[in-house]
Amino acid sequence: MDEEEVEKAVLAYLKKKGFKQTELALQEEQQSRNKSNSPSTDPDIAKHILALSDAENIPAQYQEGYSKFRSWAYSSLDLYKHELLRVLYPAFIHCFMDIIAKGYIQEARAFFNSFREDHEMMHSRDLQKLEGVLSPSHLEEMEFAHSLRQSKVSIKICQYSYDLLIQYLHKTQLITMLGIINERINFQVSPGQPSSISDDADVFTLVGSGHDAANLVNQKEIHWGLLEDSLEEKLDKAGGQIMDSDKADGEVKDGDLEENKKRSADGGKGGSTQKKLKKDKVVAATGKASRSESSTTSGAPRVKPELTLPIIPTEVEHSILEDLRNRVQLSSMTLPSISFYTFINTHNGLNCASISHDGSLVAGGFSDSSLKVWDMAKLGQQTGNSPSQGENELTPNENILNASAKGRSYTLFRGHSGPVYSATYSPFGDFLLSSSSDSTIRLWSTKLNANLVCYKGHNYPVWDVQFSPVGHYFASASHDRTARIWSMDRIQPLRIMAGHLSDVDCVQWHANCNYIATGSSDKTVRLWDVQSGECVRIFIGHRSMILSLAMSPDGRYMASGDEDGKIMMWDLASGRCVSPLVGHSSCIWSLSFSCEGSLLASGSADSTVKIWDVTKSSKVSKPEENKNGNTNRLRSLKTLPTKSTPVYGLQFSRRNLLFAAGALTKIA
Repeated sequence: MDEEEVEKAVLAYLKKKGFKQTELALQEEQQSRNKSNSPSTDPDIAKHILALSDAENIPAQYQEGYSKFRSWAYSSLDLYKHELLRVLYPAFIHCFMDIIAKGYIQEARAFFNSFREDHEMMHSRDLQKLEGVLSPSHLEEMEFAHSLRQSKVSIKICQYSYDLLIQYLHKTQLITMLGIINERINFQVSPGQPSSISDDADVFTLVGSGHDAANLVNQKEIHWGLLEDSLEEKLDKAGGQIMDSDKADGEVKDGDLEENKKRSADGGKGGSTQKKLKKDKVVAATGKASRSESSTTSGAPRVKPELTLPIIPTEVEHSILEDLRNRVQLSSMTLPSISFYTFINTHNGLNCASISHDGSLVAGGFSDSSLKVWDMAKLGQQTGNSPSQGENELTPNENILNASAKGRSYTLFRGHSGPVYSATYSPFGDFLLSSSSDSTIRLWSTKLNANLVCYKGHNYPVWDVQFSPVGHYFASASHDRTARIWSMDRIQPLRIMAGHLSDVDCVQWHANCNYIATGSSDKTVRLWDVQSGECVRIFIGHRSMILSLAMSPDGRYMASGDEDGKIMMWDLASGRCVSPLVGHSSCIWSLSFSCEGSLLASGSADSTVKIWDVTKSSKVSKPEENKNGNTNRLRSLKTLPTKSTPVYGLQFSRRNLLFAAGALTKIA
């Protein structure tokens, strides 16, 4: 080894560290050694000194390597640029974590701050988490950073872009970047030209649980059909008889109508009767239309229940069948009527809102541990059961709920010892469930206005609770990373679903009650078998925490909404995303399918309700989109802004009326 190189490296090291006296002493020794022609430095010592010098240049290697790679990616041809830019973010975060792991904290912070602006728009929440990594130990202690270090990033890229990338890295000898890309990124290379859709949800995925594990889970068989002998099926079977009776009634009413016309001509009081008969005919026609539309769900396969289903009381069954007969047919041409419940004077204390299936009861969960229930009949307010005022026209009917009125207009339920985060009504409206930060779930009777049971099992705050479609059973989601299945008659959970890497933020039942879906802060949605407690699907594609879920009435599709305002439609059978729906600018707090499954309603923190055309969104296949070059997958039919009211919850009634609720944040 050249002695002069060693001396230069040592002098540079001493100068960088500020050891001036040692540096002067070494220079004097060099001069004296040159005069006396003393032997050269020991080779082993030289290697050690050079290695120490190279170690000092590690941060500079990462900085220089990433900077060159970034400049090359941004200067690439437009055809390939959007694919090559996908590689920058994983390269950036792993460069940062590698510098931290080697102990160069200040240099890592400088690197992070130099390039974070490039990724702020798409990955702001991830960057906020990584900003808290201040030492090598944090890489192990922080769950998010640890999961990134233990897994690979999956990126879709075409063959041309991949070849360009590898050729550039080898040609420029960027060994540091080549090592990171080889170790941390899993490329899914597709033949041909780059995809025309640059924002595809599947092209970039940070996977904490492992993409291979998810693919393995998604191969399991699931049965997404509807329950045998459901009320809808009974109505379909009885459809012929009902149609005949409607026809007979129609003939009678036509006769009555002629008679009433004569009476009105004679100056009788037949006018009001005539109006009533016309209204009855409209209702009958609506019923027929709804039954024809119900064929969308009748085409779904039938499955047997895995849970013992409760017996539905006869009067309740008749009431539900009556609702189904009078269901309004909705489509992209016929949008729903909306009844909106606005909470006022909440003082930012409202955490959740729930509406009974007929819209007669509205519950709000508050930060002061209270649960308040408003009875619309007692308030003297209409619940908005009137039909839409015109084709394609949505008619919001607003109801004002005062949370701090002097003369109490609500029923106050007290029992929780912490903020109430979720509330849900039973399908028949006779019970109400609430969950709280006190880690408990409480069951309330809406008839007795009393607390019946306190369910204890979670160890941390319970973020969400949902009744099953048949009642009796319910599911909960918690900060303890688990979801649990309960029955009303037992104080301990029947099943515990564990597998998420972070909080389980929301839960939703499948239409046949054999599965539940859970959304988590780990950016994944999971589908669980209720009987076995086993995870049967993992849905990967969101880039932020999942806040809301909804199941289609036929049980085939699921919609999920995240913190960034993105909605994704999933096919349960394949586990793949059918279509992303983009349009909201803030958190999606609530989702609901219309009863025939043709529309999806979304409520957001951006103070809007959006109606989406699910039929077109689910039928357009990705290969067709790519072939036609059609990147417009936004199927939004209508956007309804509110009066500065973030939408906390919404749901369709059995008659296809859309209920929504939120708290007024400011008065213009």
